[in-house]
Amino acid sequence: MNKTVHITGATPTRGAEEFADLGEMFRSLWRQKRLIAAVTVLCVALGATYAYQIATPKYRATSVLLLDTSGRQLVDLGVSLPSLGSSTQEINTEVEVLKSRRLLQRVVFAENLTQDPEFNDALQSPGLTTRVRGWLFGSAPVDNSPAAAERRAINALLAAMRAHNLPKTDVLQITVETESGAKSAALADQIARQYILYQMDVKFDATKEASNWLSERVADLKIQLEDAEARVAAFTARTDVVSRETVLALDRQLKDMRNRAETLQGEKDEASGRTNLLRSLITAPAQEKSEQAGDARLTRLFQTEGASDGFDQRFDLILSRATLQSQRIQAQAEALGKGITELEQRIATQSDDLIELQHLTREAEANRLLYEYFLSRLKENSAQEGIQQADSRILSNAVVPSLPSEPKKSLILVMSAVLGLLLGAGGAVIRNATQNSFRTASELELETGLSVMGQIPLLPTKSRREAVTYLKNRPSSAAAEAIRNLRTSVLLSDLDAPPQVILSTSSLPDEGKTTISFALAQNLVGMGKKVLLVEGDMRRLVFSDYLDRGAPVGLLSVLSGATTLDEAIISDPALQADILMGEPGEVNAADVLSSQKFHDFLELARSTYDHIIIDTPPVLVVPDARVIAPSVDLILFTVRWDQTPKEQIKDALRMLSSVGQPVGGLVLNQIDGKKMKRYGQGRYGAYGNSYYTN
Repeated sequence: MNKTVHITGATPTRGAEEFADLGEMFRSLWRQKRLIAAVTVLCVALGATYAYQIATPKYRATSVLLLDTSGRQLVDLGVSLPSLGSSTQEINTEVEVLKSRRLLQRVVFAENLTQDPEFNDALQSPGLTTRVRGWLFGSAPVDNSPAAAERRAINALLAAMRAHNLPKTDVLQITVETESGAKSAALADQIARQYILYQMDVKFDATKEASNWLSERVADLKIQLEDAEARVAAFTARTDVVSRETVLALDRQLKDMRNRAETLQGEKDEASGRTNLLRSLITAPAQEKSEQAGDARLTRLFQTEGASDGFDQRFDLILSRATLQSQRIQAQAEALGKGITELEQRIATQSDDLIELQHLTREAEANRLLYEYFLSRLKENSAQEGIQQADSRILSNAVVPSLPSEPKKSLILVMSAVLGLLLGAGGAVIRNATQNSFRTASELELETGLSVMGQIPLLPTKSRREAVTYLKNRPSSAAAEAIRNLRTSVLLSDLDAPPQVILSTSSLPDEGKTTISFALAQNLVGMGKKVLLVEGDMRRLVFSDYLDRGAPVGLLSVLSGATTLDEAIISDPALQADILMGEPGEVNAADVLSSQKFHDFLELARSTYDHIIIDTPPVLVVPDARVIAPSVDLILFTVRWDQTPKEQIKDALRMLSSVGQPVGGLVLNQIDGKKMKRYGQGRYGAYGNSYYTN
């Protein structure tokens, strides 16, 4: 028995399993070009319908404002009025003021937008969508009150306008987009005018409010001033009018009296001491009296008369005088002390009165200053009323547009085309991803990891017999050329040992494997090879359809020994190969094909023929092909183009691999060239051009 040659296909790499080739991706999209083109045309048509028929033209007009951030007034009276700053935050605040409902309310009233159907949808006739929604869910009654109409108009105007600040400038742009160019320009200018009037109203209100407040404040301050002056007058009336100089003079007088009191206190002490001394000398001797009394006359009397009546009288006189002097000084000291006390009380009283008077005077003066200040501000503010200047001015009035700004028809068409391409490509990707069959050899190879040895076009025949005669009579046809390519791939699959025993099978019936077997046998015979074609499908027995004849004996008779191989072989003039047909029997076909007799038969055939082609049943139907597979050199697996499900192909290939004989090559069969052109595979279209003689 010859050595069995195992032919394996290309082993798929990890990258091939995870990512499709970029070229294949574009080819897969190209195959769905009709779908992509149809979706694109549909989207462009819908976009054109919307842009040219459905969409309402909108016109855009822009008014330009210049903000005055200097804060200068027409007449500078020193009165502080609200003014704009130059910071980005303050300018952005003015942008929000332009979009405020309070300002837009003024525009609505000025332009009577509540009576404009574009801004008051209650005046519009209900559209189809509104009517359908009303039929399905019911419709709420429309509020036609003035407040509701105003609210709708403000909302519509807010949606139709846009205000923004030009970067690094004090310029504001007000853009309005409506169904009328004149209306857009009028509304843009009206918003600008109302904004300027709003600024002036704000200043006027601020001035008026300040005047009212200042008037009330001046009136209050006047009352306070009058009360303060009245308190000063009343205090002056009930007290002696004093001054600081008077109090200072009394202080000097008090100081002099205190100095005098100190002097009297010394004299008083001295007089009291002398009196006490003299009184202590009353009982003393005359000599001591004369010595201690300190009187020159008393001393002379003592020296001339000694202790005499004259001496005693003089001493008594001295004592009497000293006592009177002491009493007089005591009286002066007491009188001076009383005067000091009275003066101190007077100074304290006048000091308190002076302080109170000064306090009342200062309070009155402060009230006077406040009154005069606020009175001056009131006069200035009153003079400012009516001459306020806005902090902005219109730099450019809106121009009535001649062309609509929306819809942007060119952009809509371009975006529709792009959307159509994206949707079409997405649909193509989904369609390709959900495709459950193979249309190209590259897809088949990528999914299975096996090489495709042949790509056979759909034969233009109606019967199996015609297929054999067609290939014989038209050797220059596309189908004949494809069979020759298959033959070449089979012979070159192993240059050292070309396959001798070839098994032809498929995953399901009606995939054309038997036609492939006949065509390959016919082509090998054309090379001068001796070929045996064996009908291994003993259940369906379709060889007779290709030959228009039967045979009295077949494979079972040869295996059972009832006849020889040479006796069982028949021939056909169109095929020119030896044919061993199948024949029905009661034995199980799988048992027959796995028997030793079948192996012996193959060994005999190997020694007689160059190539033995065994046509077996589909792999997923019966196990016959798997039983024979270990004994063959090459397995040709036929896949019907755009028909055989991918999962069933993979299941069949796994079954064949499980017996240790993987498939050596795939045949993509019954390719429809016209459909392949539609799928974008132009090379398959060559099957129908003048290059071949079909």
